[in-house]
Amino acid sequence: MNAGDVAIAVLMPAGAAFCAVGALGVLRFPDLLTRLHAATKPQTIGLLLVLAGAAPQAESVAAAAPLLLVAVFQLITAPVAAQTIGAAAYRAGALDRSVLTVDETGAGSGEGER
Repeated sequence: MNAGDVAIAVLMPAGAAFCAVGALGVLRFPDLLTRLHAATKPQTIGLLLVLAGAAPQAESVAAAAPLLLVAVFQLITAPVAAQTIGAAAYRAGALDRSVLTVDETGAGSGEGER
């Protein structure tokens, strides 16, 4: 067993565990914002771990390059999508604003309204 096999044996199950915990969070958390958190953070980390576990199996750097592109695309799009969905839900009034610790939009004072 070489170092690549050990990396695969550690990274793949760790990535799967992060994804499973994220899916469980989406099912169990009570509101949209916490579900968005569960859908983005652990899922992104899980995917990155799975991609890192798949990289040693590639025969060349050219074969592993698409894995890097997938990782970069995930790191760029997941936070932007979560922010956009959260902002749209906030503006639509789909959130329970009483559970927000800090409302930095200023919507209550008239500052953040557009």
